[in-house]
Amino acid sequence: MQLPITSVAAALLALLLLATAVQTVRKRLKLKAAFGDANDQGLIAASRSHGNLAEHAPIFLIMLGLLEFQGASFVLLSAIASIFVAGRVAHVLGLHQPSEPGKAPLMRQVGVITTWLALLVLALLLLLAALPS
Repeated sequence: MQLPITSVAAALLALLLLATAVQTVRKRLKLKAAFGDANDQGLIAASRSHGNLAEHAPIFLIMLGLLEFQGASFVLLSAIASIFVAGRVAHVLGLHQPSEPGKAPLMRQVGVITTWLALLVLALLLLLAALPS
């Protein structure tokens, strides 16, 4: 069985992960900081945008793949995957926006909310699918 939604989402997230990795390495090279964050806000943002994506994408893709394999709605899963990927892009962009002390930039907030919403919906769908019919 092919999993086209999961495949496209995985490819897009892998490209985003690669972009954030390259950005982090470029900052490290510029600062000559092989380890740690050199107390540099730009490196911290680059590193966390990469790490945060690496932390959230795997469970999302696992749940998406399980639901797609079980035959869940193509339209529903496509919408959830689109929201998740867009949210991850927003989060990466938001981490690099200036912000007021103590307040996250709007794009970062959007990224967090859409990520959590997509994870919650997939988790609930999986739980419903696991119930005996």
